[in-house]
Amino acid sequence: MRVYVLNGPNLGRLGTRQVDVYGVTSYADLVDMCVDVGRELGLDVVVRQTDAEHELLGWLHAAADEGAPVVLNPAAWSHYSLAVRDACAMLRGPLVEVHISNIHAREEFRHHSVVSAVATGVICGLGVDGYRLALRHVATRLAAAD
Repeated sequence: MRVYVLNGPNLGRLGTRQVDVYGVTSYADLVDMCVDVGRELGLDVVVRQTDAEHELLGWLHAAADEGAPVVLNPAAWSHYSLAVRDACAMLRGPLVEVHISNIHAREEFRHHSVVSAVATGVICGLGVDGYRLALRHVATRLAAAD
């Protein structure tokens, strides 16, 4: 089963951007980890990152059309993008929202995600391990559905 790991703005800067908040793992290392974890779980993981909201919307629409599960870090779009939220609501497969930092322990404007209400689950504050846990959850849900 194909699973999309989709990442929003600035996540391509992992490893160099605010390492005290986001850690030192590079984006390339995150991609490798997700693909490797997916392989271990029998998942075909496709990892993408964009700073262009319309591109993320297209990927979410394609995942909805496929019925594919999505692990999504919407980044800043979490807090205000109704377009991203509405695209997520179209998904037929599981949606796990992931945040590297604990959004509830940061600035107040980050405490609320418009995406969370349509997500299957939310993982935040566990660093890049949140992606690993999200993929394991997706694999477990898919196995239970078979």
